[in-house]
Amino acid sequence: MPFPHRLVASQHTGTVSEARLTGQAAPVWSPAGMLLCYLSKGVKKKSVAAYPVCPCTGGRSWGGPRVLEAFRGRPSWGVGRLSLARLGDATPDLLLADPQWYPARQSLRLDPKGKSLKDEDVLQKLPVGTTATLYFRDLGAQISWVTVFLTEYAGPLFIYLLFYFRVPFIYGRKYDFTSSRHTVVHLACMCHSFHYIKRLLETLFVHRFSHGTMPLRNIFKNCTYYWGFAAWMAYYINHPLYTPPTYGVQQVKLALAVFVICQLGNFSIHMALRDLRPAGSKTRKIPYPTKNPFTWLFLLVSCPNYTYEVGSWIGFAILTQCVPVALFSLVGFTQMTIWAKGKHRSYLKEFRDYPPLRMPIIPFLL
Repeated sequence: MPFPHRLVASQHTGTVSEARLTGQAAPVWSPAGMLLCYLSKGVKKKSVAAYPVCPCTGGRSWGGPRVLEAFRGRPSWGVGRLSLARLGDATPDLLLADPQWYPARQSLRLDPKGKSLKDEDVLQKLPVGTTATLYFRDLGAQISWVTVFLTEYAGPLFIYLLFYFRVPFIYGRKYDFTSSRHTVVHLACMCHSFHYIKRLLETLFVHRFSHGTMPLRNIFKNCTYYWGFAAWMAYYINHPLYTPPTYGVQQVKLALAVFVICQLGNFSIHMALRDLRPAGSKTRKIPYPTKNPFTWLFLLVSCPNYTYEVGSWIGFAILTQCVPVALFSLVGFTQMTIWAKGKHRSYLKEFRDYPPLRMPIIPFLL
């Protein structure tokens, strides 16, 4: 990942989104002044230079090119322009000669090691003086969240069914395409399939993502996690020598009830969160309970969708009495706790009137 490039922006107004680096060359002349920022083409990607532009000359540049601070690179010229008048406009304002830096892989920040600025951030409201120094960092190849979710959720659904139908080369020839005699095995398959079909449908029709993309490398990590655990648990649950739950029908009924209730709760929370954000918007609001009883968990936790998700897998672990499922539940709980704490901190920071009694994921505890 290349080091950040330093872009100096004077008379900063508008939002960060117009400072995004795009592959279009539409000229935008600003009465507030602008900088023509240059990056080398086919040379070093870490080189940045600029032409100051005087607003009183109708956009004509004065003086020669002035090299800005570059990180580990040689200064050279390419083409590009950065408008500072209205950074929230949809018109692209900064063109780099390297087309691989499409908007989704760009990060602009006030400090090389700081957090990325949001597209909707207003520059004049940021903690800077009369001159804003923006640092550009390449985030690497990106992939859409929808593609990632569809891939990582379709895999477990397909993989589990391979073991359920006992396709050849898994359990031995005499067990090829045979069926388990235990009812709980068939219930487990229905629960597992329902869970991932639900996730796939929610990805397509329910979820609204605040960020359109994620790093491409994450899809390999996520798929390894989901696909690997799916194969591991499916192997034992559908094994010809599988032993049903110790406490029989009562254990199965209790676990099935927990699983179904938590799945309904998880879906209800996702719908409530969806209704908070209009389509195409990145607006954040405090989520509150609705008339749906499953959403009342919002009174106690910030991320009840994670609470219900963990509950679903605990129910599935009790249903199958399978160690790999229990480990999957534990790992998932650990990761979701990290996410929940992060979202909880974000809520507290963004909203002064955020309900003080809420915990991140477990009521009164965590």
